[in-house]
This record gives sequence, structure tokens and C-alpha cells, in this order.
Amino acid sequence: MLSLAELARVSAAELEGDGTQLISAVATLKAATADQISFFTNKRYRADLASTSAAAVILAPDQRDAYSGNRIVSNNPYLAFARISAALNPEQLADLGVHSAAVVDPAAELGAGVSVAATATIGAGAKIGRGSTIGPGVSIAAGVEIGANCRISSRAVLLERTRLGDRCQIGAGAVLGSTGFGFANDAGRWEAVPQLGGVLLGDDVDVGSNTTVDRGALEDTVLERGVKLDNQIQIGHGVVIGEDTAIAACVGIAGSTYIGKGCTVAGGVGFVGHLEIVDNVHITGMSMVMRSISEPGVYSGYPSTKNSDWRKNTARFQKLDQLARRVITLERQLNQNNQAESSVDDK
Repeated sequence: MLSLAELARVSAAELEGDGTQLISAVATLKAATADQISFFTNKRYRADLASTSAAAVILAPDQRDAYSGNRIVSNNPYLAFARISAALNPEQLADLGVHSAAVVDPAAELGAGVSVAATATIGAGAKIGRGSTIGPGVSIAAGVEIGANCRISSRAVLLERTRLGDRCQIGAGAVLGSTGFGFANDAGRWEAVPQLGGVLLGDDVDVGSNTTVDRGALEDTVLERGVKLDNQIQIGHGVVIGEDTAIAACVGIAGSTYIGKGCTVAGGVGFVGHLEIVDNVHITGMSMVMRSISEPGVYSGYPSTKNSDWRKNTARFQKLDQLARRVITLERQLNQNNQAESSVDDK
């Protein structure tokens, strides 16, 4: 348990109420009990806020008057919630050392405090930074480099020429360094193009479960510092993703695409190859990006366009049948008028 005063400190937020109140866990407004903390960010849950049994609530300054109990007030309540949740649920450190059922090549280098779980394999010349954890069934190829305090989850695969910075998180079943999809056509038959690049991750990169990052054909595929990838994403060969860009599940990015810093990509978006996307672009779900984007903003649709244009076009598309019927009616009336005028002329 931690006191509200301690939680206010770790979340860099303002405490209003009893700082000695002990908190055991985070919970929803509806489910919270008298020793738990909840958060309020959506006005749809105002009724739950009024009836909550929580010991305290995290909320924004303009919502502080909506709740009379203990409050932690933050300009970013969701961020405060994340920090408080982390403080109340500290990561369980793995047992240090190499499990007897792991296979570690004698030529591999393991830093201080590295943990290697059962059935993991680490190839010759691989370097694992201090404090990193290698989960069960993980396969790390020869020469792979992993920074300090990384977490490689169960059955992830890190192939040749893959390098990770510090504090990277690799989800279960992810594959880094797989062969890029490159083939030359010889009279209808496909011949593989050697993929000679690698995969480079900066510090604090997260790669979700079952996501695949192909190695580059000539230059590295690069995920810069702070990139966050969700589950089941395909990153093609030679793709570069800028710092602090976040990409949701089921996105597919074709080779040699550049995505700038601070971008967000919602679920199911597709990118054709050889595009350039500038910094601070936000693409809504299930869009198809078929050309480069040179201006920051929100983009949507198939093919993707500025969100404001997409909204107007979508609204008009929904009236397409109605407009078509009006055109048919107007054409009919015009034909009738022309026939009437011809009849008068004939007389």
C-alpha cells in the first residue's frame, strides 16, 4: 500500500484531501472500494463519479468541483493514473541468472544481472546488456546486440543484424530481423534479392506481440527512440519510424517508407511503399495511405486525405442516392420543358 501523499508525488500532481489515506490498488469508479483509487476523464461517467466508493479520484482541474472526496488533481489525469498504477503494481523482477534449460553459446556476452529463462537460446557473439530479461523460448541469433534493462518476452525471435537500445520491450512472439520481401522477376519466375541490412531500435522502444519487423535490403530498418508498436503489425524492409511515433494493431507498412516524429497511426491502416510522412501526422483507423504527406494534421479515408475533407466527402457520399434521384427528376423536368417549347414552336 502507498499513501495518497506518496501517489501525488510519483504522479507529479496536486493532492487535495487526506494524504495519509492508504491505497491498495486502482479500480474503475463503479468497482472501486474504500482503499482503492480511480480516475475520471469522461463526462459520460459522471453518475459513477457521484456514487463511487473510491478512497480518492484522479481528475483534471476543471473537474475538481465534481467530486468532494480525496482528490489527486492533474492536468493530464490519464498520465497520472498510469504513474500511480505503476507505483502500486511494481514490475516483478525475474530470477537472476541463466536457467539450466537455456542454451547460451560460450561466445555470447551477458551483462551483470541478466536473466535467461528456460529453453531460451542465445547465439555466438550476442551481447545482452545489464539487467535485461530473456523470456522462455526466446531465440537470439548470433551477433545480436541488446541494451540494458530490456525485456524480451516468451518466444520472441531476434535474428541476425538486430540491435536494440536500452529499456526496449519486445512482446511475445514478435520477430525482429526477418527477411524483407524483396524479389526480382525473371521471365515470370521470382528470384530472392539478398536482404543485407539489419534492424535498429533506439532506446525505450516497445514492439507488441506477434509484430514483425523486417531487416532492410541494403540499409537498416530503424525504429527511433520511444517508438511504440502494438500487436500484429508488419514493418517492411528499410522502413524508418521517427521518435515517439505510436502505431496501433494490424497496421501494414510497405518497404522504404519514412514516417516522421510524433505521429500516431490507428488500427488497420495500410501504407504503400516509398512514401514520406512528415512529423506530427495522425492517421485514423482503416485508412489507406497511397501518397506522401507533406503537412502535419489528421488524415483519413481510402485513399487517405485531410480529415476535414474526408468528413465532408463522407457526409456527401451518404446523400449520393438522394442527389442522383434529384438529378434524374431535374433531367426529366428539363426534357418535359424542352418538349413543351418545341410543341409551341411547331404551332
